[in-house]
Amino acid sequence: MEEYNINNLAGIAREIRKKIIEMTYTANSGHPGGSLSITDVLTVLYFKEMNIDPLKPNDENRDILIMSKGHASPALYATLAIRGYFSESLLSGFRSMNSDFEGHVHRGINGVESSTGSLGQGLGVAVGFAIESKIDKKNNKVYAILGDGEMEEGNIWESLMAANKYHLNNLIAILDRNMIQLDGFTEDIMPLNDIGEKVRPFGWDIININGNDINEVIDAVEKAKKSKNNPTMIVAHTIKGKGVSYMENNPKYHGAPPKNQEEYERALREIGE
Repeated sequence: MEEYNINNLAGIAREIRKKIIEMTYTANSGHPGGSLSITDVLTVLYFKEMNIDPLKPNDENRDILIMSKGHASPALYATLAIRGYFSESLLSGFRSMNSDFEGHVHRGINGVESSTGSLGQGLGVAVGFAIESKIDKKNNKVYAILGDGEMEEGNIWESLMAANKYHLNNLIAILDRNMIQLDGFTEDIMPLNDIGEKVRPFGWDIININGNDINEVIDAVEKAKKSKNNPTMIVAHTIKGKGVSYMENNPKYHGAPPKNQEEYERALREIGE
């Protein structure tokens, strides 16, 4: 893999954010807020930390990433395109009738490991991949990207217990703790409080970081990779809509693209700055 430094990664993150805005605005549909918040994490994973090869997407020893918060498909699709899994030109078909690039990630796209969208299920899928890797004595890592709204789902907690039972130290969950879900702020809908301290008694190692700080993401992932016994959850405290001032911390843009040309151009300008 090409060696990327902090400036390379920051530049890639900006390009991913631009494509998120372009895709959702062109489709007049999609979820920009949570896509923008998780961009820095995906940038670090795909361009620095994960053992992957876009030319060998099915290599049996590859690292696996499950995007449990499947509505953040613009972020994953843009990341995969820039990483070389498919042509960036295909992104223009996002959410259109004649395109495979559906609103929630699905396995028909090169580089997507599992279809997701029904929240709360992705961690269980990742647990399955991690168990399979243990059985086959692989040395790969399995990553699960979770939304904080889906932490309200009961099957997430069943998966947390299973990961502990099977000592899945090859499993790294990254929680996009942007504090907003579909209907508003998480702490108003179903308070999660210090979510890491709730997960810790389930036998997980917990790392709290600023998920929009690339250096902190790198340090956390590299620490999680070294776990000897336990699965790790990285609680990535992020800003919903990161990089676009009118979207930041605004529940309205959980599932709404720029509403007009002025907002669209402003978003691209602010991301570029």
